[in-house]
Amino acid sequence: MRWVVALVFLAVFGGSVPASAAETPQPVCTMKDSRIGELSGLVSDGKQLYAINDGGSKVQVFVLGRDCKVQKVLADKTDPFDVEDLARTADGRLWLSDTGDNQKGRLTVALLEVNPQGKVTLHRLTYPDGQHDTEALIMDKAGTPYLITKDVLGEARVYRPSGPLTSPGPTTLEKVGTVKIATTDTQGGPVGSIGSVLVTGGAAMADGSAVALRTYTDAYVYPAPDGDVLAALQRNPVRIPLPGEKQGEAIAFDPDGTLLSGSEGVGQPIRAVKGAAAMAASAAPSPDGTPASSAGGGASPDGGGVPVLPAAGIAVAVAGLGWFGFTRLRRRRG
Repeated sequence: MRWVVALVFLAVFGGSVPASAAETPQPVCTMKDSRIGELSGLVSDGKQLYAINDGGSKVQVFVLGRDCKVQKVLADKTDPFDVEDLARTADGRLWLSDTGDNQKGRLTVALLEVNPQGKVTLHRLTYPDGQHDTEALIMDKAGTPYLITKDVLGEARVYRPSGPLTSPGPTTLEKVGTVKIATTDTQGGPVGSIGSVLVTGGAAMADGSAVALRTYTDAYVYPAPDGDVLAALQRNPVRIPLPGEKQGEAIAFDPDGTLLSGSEGVGQPIRAVKGAAAMAASAAPSPDGTPASSAGGGASPDGGGVPVLPAAGIAVAVAGLGWFGFTRLRRRRG
């Protein structure tokens, strides 16, 4: 039955962004440490890598060498609900996106701010329109967080705080756009071709010049010459296939524009695609500045989103997803 559901999605989503001419992802190192069995977020400062697990019962950020060996752990007793992504701001602070919500039951989500000494500050957040499962965090150059939802129909929502973050909060989020992702034929992930539309991670260049989203199977790199994340997500992305990742959720940029990706599972590699940010910078935007939704990538400002699936397609697809237990993929708290 899984192949039937996959065919339905392929039929209704249509074509996708053509794959780029980027290098095939090359292994950098292998994550052998059993403490990082559910790699979900990754950041690079060019010398070290910072990694987090999915979920967890306390805050833990693993600081790794370029050989993937753990050098130290930034830890705090704060017990998150479901951590999904990681970002780093120019001042060295790390931001954990405690925004996973598979069962759509959380009244608040949170960002956990970790200073270089490991102290945690909690910032609770609320959505303006109900609950969402969110696995991607992008921090812009000014330190504004953008949350991008994981949507089974391929149209992810983009949110940012409506005002300054408070602690413990909550601060209300506002919906500022959508990003449309179409199915691809890239192999990998835990749910077949449907996984190619599910946004599982986000990243930004330290200088703000490019941003990236990833699914279980592909990365989408968007040029951001002005550092504007929302404007970047409205441009044509460069699609970089990331085939063969068991459950790919981690993505990051090196300062030189190399794209890094990683998967859950002990023994999985961290892989690199050199020149990814430069390739996005050289890609031409849409002629009229509008999203490349017909090609399967790109965003639209709030209010301009068009449903990706017709009603009949939605009904069939959701029924199919329920049949093979998609919602049971994850995690300790649902």
